[in-house]
Amino acid sequence: MQSYIGVLARTRVPLVDKKWTQLPKDLKEQIWEAIEMAYVVGQGGKKMVLSYAAKKWKDFKSTLTRQFILPFINDKEKLKEPHQLYNFIEKSQWDTFVASMLSVEFKAMHSEQ
Repeated sequence: MQSYIGVLARTRVPLVDKKWTQLPKDLKEQIWEAIEMAYVVGQGGKKMVLSYAAKKWKDFKSTLTRQFILPFINDKEKLKEPHQLYNFIEKSQWDTFVASMLSVEFKAMHSEQ
């Protein structure tokens, strides 16, 4: 179930959204409904499932940043397209995500951490 939650979070939630709490409720509801169709989870499990989805989504964005953006800051050619493992990421989303990870604000926050 954890793996499926991760797949849903990676493929259904746009990269360009900054925080899980700012996502539309209907998007979170779609994730919950997909889990409910695949697994027997009581209504009390909804909060847990969505919490896992939020963590998986955040981890995915972190992985993309650490492995496929930061090492290639000086090689813009490699930042033009998402890695072939993630061909489900739309080009426009990738471009926006890369730009946000190369922004002055992100660099300041990243060096702070």
